[in-house]
Amino acid sequence: MKLHSHSTTSAAGGLLCAVLAGMAPASAQAQASADAWQWQAAIYGWFPALSGTTEFPSGAGGPSFDVSTHQVLESLNFAFMGAFGGKKGQWGFWTDLFYADVGGSKDGTRDFSLGHQGLPANLSANLNLDIKTTIWTLAGTYELAKSPEYVADVLAGARGINMRQTLDWSINGDIAGTGLPSQSGSKELTITNWDAIVGVKGQAFLDADRKWFVPYYADIGGGQSKLTWQINAGIGYRFGWGALVASWRVLDYDMKSGDPIQSIRFNGPLVGAAFQW
Repeated sequence: MKLHSHSTTSAAGGLLCAVLAGMAPASAQAQASADAWQWQAAIYGWFPALSGTTEFPSGAGGPSFDVSTHQVLESLNFAFMGAFGGKKGQWGFWTDLFYADVGGSKDGTRDFSLGHQGLPANLSANLNLDIKTTIWTLAGTYELAKSPEYVADVLAGARGINMRQTLDWSINGDIAGTGLPSQSGSKELTITNWDAIVGVKGQAFLDADRKWFVPYYADIGGGQSKLTWQINAGIGYRFGWGALVASWRVLDYDMKSGDPIQSIRFNGPLVGAAFQW
């Protein structure tokens, strides 16, 4: 069974905002002693479209089941997201954790095909899809540059992803000649990958008071995945207690040949708040 998912969740589901780890205002950092730890925490919501390709075998020598799921995924069942970091002098660390359970169902849909063939006119399907995703990133940071106009850190670490996709289907109509072994079925696939990453994050200030700023983040890596990368940039405003940010974020995975989940992309806007002490 081959799943092509192109879905924007109607009840938003959030991923971590990596850029929030660099949101602590430079002025507050400058006032702190270089020998003292500076701490940062962030909460955020990400509202992405989810796309990807997954191979679901139908079993018993049956054909692949190609499902376009842009009308199947429709709700967020549960989510947790948070980021935390610390900095002492030029050195620091940053970690974030994301978990989301997104699912949905569609009855009587013809938005699928069997193998690479067209769909017989008498067939439709009831589909139920659930995707559970956990992503954890841990990195060390080093302050590469700092001025009244900008701050830039380099980072190196690892990102792990665990994704479980479950698809239940029931075919309405005569399946004779399609190669399907039964009228209904259910398959679950799981992938767990760890990848080394390197990147850069920081902010560029837009006014003399450094209240308005542009936060940015980018990384790239690989390991158990063929390639993973992400970018995040937007606009932020600093208050005395921290900062608020709105940005656009893309997180992409290209898996190695033979992996059941072949590609994943999260792409969409996010909002968040960061606190420092």
